[in-house]
Order: sequence, then C-alpha cells, then structure tokens
Amino acid sequence: MSDMPRRKSQRSAKNQDLRFNVETDRENDGRWIAEIADIPGVLAYGRTENQAKANAYAIALRVIADRVEKSKIVPESISLICASA
Repeated sequence: MSDMPRRKSQRSAKNQDLRFNVETDRENDGRWIAEIADIPGVLAYGRTENQAKANAYAIALRVIADRVEKSKIVPESISLICASA
C-alpha cells in the first residue's frame, strides 16, 4: 500500500442511490412471483416468496451492472435500497 494520496478521477463521478420496491404475489399453482416495476422486465418466480424476491434482486443487479458497464459516466459508488411493497 502506498503512502501517496489518492488522486481524484478526471471524470465527474457521483454517488448513485438506487431504490426499488419488490411486489410479490402468489400464483394459483402455488408459485410466488416477484416484480420490480421500476426496472422493466425484472420479474421472477420462486417456490417461496423469499426465493422469488432473491431471483428478482439478482436480475435487477444484472440489469444495473449492464447499465453501469455501458455508461460513459461511472458512479463513484452505488447504494441499493430494496423494500417490499
């Protein structure tokens, strides 16, 4: 580890807070479905409500990672806040 001070990036990077709500519902066949409406296409099934939520969170994180990777401005940090609706 160096004792030199860290240099700030030339890019203007900001902190980014991402908040999304997870809505769950039980299907007639007993499966659970979880949806994050704030991110189009994030919809997942699971045998339990928690499994459906975990699957939806995983998809959401993949979408966010893809957006960051393709972004021209890279945030300094990202905070994720998830809540059940």
